[in-house]
Amino acid sequence: MSTVPTNDEQLRAEVRARYAKTALQVLGTEQPTTQSCCGPSCCLPSTPAVTTVQKSATETSACCGSSCCSTEASGSPIISDLYTQDELGTIPLAAALASRGCGNPTALAELKPGEKVLDLGSGGGIDVLLSAKRVGPSGFAYGLDMTDEMLTLAERSRVEAGVENVRFLKGVIEAIPLPESSVDLVISNCVINLSADKGQVLREAYRVLSPGGRFAVSDIVFQGQIPPVLRADLESWAGCIAGALEEETYRQLLKAAGFTEIDVEVTRRYSLDDISESGASASLAALTADERAEVDGKFVSAFIRARKPSQK
Repeated sequence: MSTVPTNDEQLRAEVRARYAKTALQVLGTEQPTTQSCCGPSCCLPSTPAVTTVQKSATETSACCGSSCCSTEASGSPIISDLYTQDELGTIPLAAALASRGCGNPTALAELKPGEKVLDLGSGGGIDVLLSAKRVGPSGFAYGLDMTDEMLTLAERSRVEAGVENVRFLKGVIEAIPLPESSVDLVISNCVINLSADKGQVLREAYRVLSPGGRFAVSDIVFQGQIPPVLRADLESWAGCIAGALEEETYRQLLKAAGFTEIDVEVTRRYSLDDISESGASASLAALTADERAEVDGKFVSAFIRARKPSQK
């Protein structure tokens, strides 16, 4: 079990290395060997997969049919069954292969034609490309990522898709390289949990949103208090577990940044086996029986909404 670095830049370097490895695998310059955050998100089983983490009608994502991302093929239940077959059919395969998401913010964010969208931690570009199609030629979609290899992959996918209303930016989500009030919507897909300074990320999201703009992200949230041994495990951090905010803390940080109309909607709930498969097996083994019972079912994928107040 690797320990999470105490230095923010060291943690960022560890996360960057894992995402670079994924991008290189998709680009074909490196053979797949290990999983990083949430595992490769696209696969090709012959029949639709049935995910074991589905709950109610409001806590499920649509299956992708023949392109469905199954738990068996992806290596992690966190990323399975997030996009419909129709959505995957409109984007290059490489963008889907590189996805590290835990939800589908583009399907839930109610994008409107003509809007400007920013995706924090855009990876291979799947949510940026889908957003660009939803906002249409009069709108625009930005993708922000810190990993050169992911940016290369995303730009290649943009060109292949023939999408013009997109721009990929290099930078960190704690310091967004856009001016104030420049976008109508900020989305993100299982990335904010990887930041060591989530409060700064939310303040930056607030800054770049126009008055009345919306914050609509998919992220991993813990409904309770995370055991310290899980929080300190680098592998479970890279697997979207250790870095998850506790739900009440998420709400408090959004409010402190200035957001209103805050809502957290659970979309999936994870068992101990699901958490173990995401990369936290070593730290789970170190928990007591009581701690394991406290963790079981408390990690969730959630769709988090908030709004920047309109100017009066």
